[in-house]
Amino acid sequence: MSKAGTTLATAEPQAPAVRLPRRRGVELALIVLAVFLSVYGYCAVGLARQGSVPPGAAGYGAGLGVLALLAHLAVRLRAPYADPLLLPIGVLLNGLGLVLIYRLDLETPGDRGAPAQLVWSTLGVALFIGVVLLLRDHRVLQRYAYVCVAAALALLTLPIFFPAVNGARIWIRVAGFSIQPGEFAKVLLAVFFAAYLAANHNALAYAGRRVWFVQLPTGRVLGPVLTIWLLSVGVLVLERDLGTSLLFFGLFVVLLYVATGRTGWIAVGLLLASLGAVAVGWLEPHVHGRVEDWLHPFASIEAGRGPNQLAQSLFAFAAGGMLGTGLGLGHSVLIGFAAKSDFILATAGEELGLAGLSAIFLLYGLLVERGYRAGLALRDPFGRLLAVGLSSLVAIQVFVIAGGVTGLIPLTGMAMPFLAQGGSSVVTNWAIVALLARVSDSARRRHDEGPGS
Repeated sequence: MSKAGTTLATAEPQAPAVRLPRRRGVELALIVLAVFLSVYGYCAVGLARQGSVPPGAAGYGAGLGVLALLAHLAVRLRAPYADPLLLPIGVLLNGLGLVLIYRLDLETPGDRGAPAQLVWSTLGVALFIGVVLLLRDHRVLQRYAYVCVAAALALLTLPIFFPAVNGARIWIRVAGFSIQPGEFAKVLLAVFFAAYLAANHNALAYAGRRVWFVQLPTGRVLGPVLTIWLLSVGVLVLERDLGTSLLFFGLFVVLLYVATGRTGWIAVGLLLASLGAVAVGWLEPHVHGRVEDWLHPFASIEAGRGPNQLAQSLFAFAAGGMLGTGLGLGHSVLIGFAAKSDFILATAGEELGLAGLSAIFLLYGLLVERGYRAGLALRDPFGRLLAVGLSSLVAIQVFVIAGGVTGLIPLTGMAMPFLAQGGSSVVTNWAIVALLARVSDSARRRHDEGPGS
C-alpha cells in the first residue's frame, strides 16, 4: 500500500517447512508382516515333512517377534527418521534364512544348524540395537579410520595360523566354535576407505596427471589407501579366500569412483579384475578346479562319478520351475555339505521357484537401493561414501554368490547375506543394516532441521 508517496512493502510470510513423516508405524506393520511370513514358512516346512505344525513354531515366532520389536523400539527411540524399510527387510531375510536352514536340518539330523543360527541372529540383532543406541552420529566413525584399518588387517591375518578348511584358511576354530574374521573386517575396511577418500576426494579427482582416460592422483594421496587394499587382498590370496578378495576389490573400485566421479576407474577396475582372475585361475590349483567345474559342470557325470555340487545346484533350479516344489518338498540336500551355506540359494530356487527367488533378489535390491538413497541425501562426503560402501558390500556379495550357484561365474565360497548358515556373516550383516539405519536417520533429520543444522 502507498501513503504520502511512500510505498510500504510488506514481506510475504514464509511458507512453513514441510516436515518429513517419521513412518515408524509403517516400519512396525512391515515387521509384523515379516515375522508372519517367517512363521508361515516354518509351519509349511513342518506340514510338508511331518504332516503337522512343528511344536516349536510358537516359540520361534515369539522369539523372532520379540527380537524384531526390541530393534524397532531402539530405532523409534534413537533413530526416529531412519528408513522404515531397512529393519523389516533384515527381519524377513533373516527369518527366511532360519526357515531354510531348519528345513535342511530335517534332512541332516546329525548336523543341526538352525539352533546355532538362531543364537547368532540374536547376537546380530543385539549388535543392531547397540549400534543404533550408542552411535548417535555416523561421523564419529571418521575419527577412528586408522584404528579400523589396523583392526581389519589383524582380523584378516589371524586365520593364517589355523588349519585350512575345504581348501581355504578363513576360519578361527576354538573350543568347538568357529568365527570368520574376514566378515567383520569388510565393515572396518569400508569405514576406512570412506574416511580416507572423503578426506582426500578433491586431490584424488583433480590432482595428478591424466593417462589415457584416467586421472591418476599423486602417489602421496593414492599410496596409503592403495597399500592397505593390496595388503588386505594379499593376505586373502594367501588364505585362498578369493571370494572376499573380489569383494574388497569391488568395494575399493566403487568407492574410488564415487569419491572422484571418474568413470575411468570402473574400466580400470574391470580390467585389473579380469587379469587377476585369469592369473589366479591358472596358478592356484584350488581356484583352477572351480574354474574347470564352471566351464564343464557336467563333466563328472560324463566321467561316471556322479554330479558335482554345481551340477546338483543347476538341477535344483530346473526342478523348481516357475512356482517351486513347495517348502520342504525339494531335494537340494543332495548338494552336500554346502547346502546350508554356499548353495542355500539353490534350496530357495527349487522350493520357492523362480517367483520366490525373484522376490528374494528384489528384497536385496531394495535394501541396496535404500542404502544408496540415504547416501545421496547426505551432504557430508564421509556419510555418502559409507552408505554407498556398505550397500555395495551387500550388492557385490549377492551378485557373486548368485552368479556362482547359477553357473554365471565360478564359485567363490562366500555366504549369502542373512540366508546362509554362518554366525559371523549374520552378525556382520546386522551391523551393516544398523549403520545404514543411522545414516538414513541423519539424512532425513537434517532435511527437517534445515540448512543451518
